[in-house]
Amino acid sequence: MLSARNRMRRSVDFTETVRGGVRGGGGTVVVHLNVGLTEGHPLVGFVVSKAVGNSPGRHRVQRQLRHLMRERVNNVPAGARLVVRALPAAAGQPSEALGADLDSALAAALRKVRR
Repeated sequence: MLSARNRMRRSVDFTETVRGGVRGGGGTVVVHLNVGLTEGHPLVGFVVSKAVGNSPGRHRVQRQLRHLMRERVNNVPAGARLVVRALPAAAGQPSEALGADLDSALAAALRKVRR
C-alpha cells in the first residue's frame, strides 16, 4: 500500500489540487497534479465516486489504484499533490489496464507541468 507519509487526507488539499492543478486523462482515470505547494514528500489522494459502482466495487478500484501509485510515487515531484480520480470505466478493469491508464494520465500531467 501507499505509505502514510504520502497519503492526502485533508479536504482542502483535494480541493486546491483539483481546482489549481493541471489535468491529465487516461481511459479509466484522470489525474490532477499541483506542484510547488509544499516541501517534502508528494501527497497522493484518490476520488472514486458512486458512478464507479457499489461500495465493494469502489473499494476494489481504490485499493488497486493505491497499490499502483505506490510503485509510481517516485515519479511525482517532491512537494507535489496528486489526486487520482477514477472514472466509471474503471469498474471491473484489471490492474494492468488501470496501470497503463494511470501511466499515460500521469505522463500527460507531468508534460503540462514542464511546459
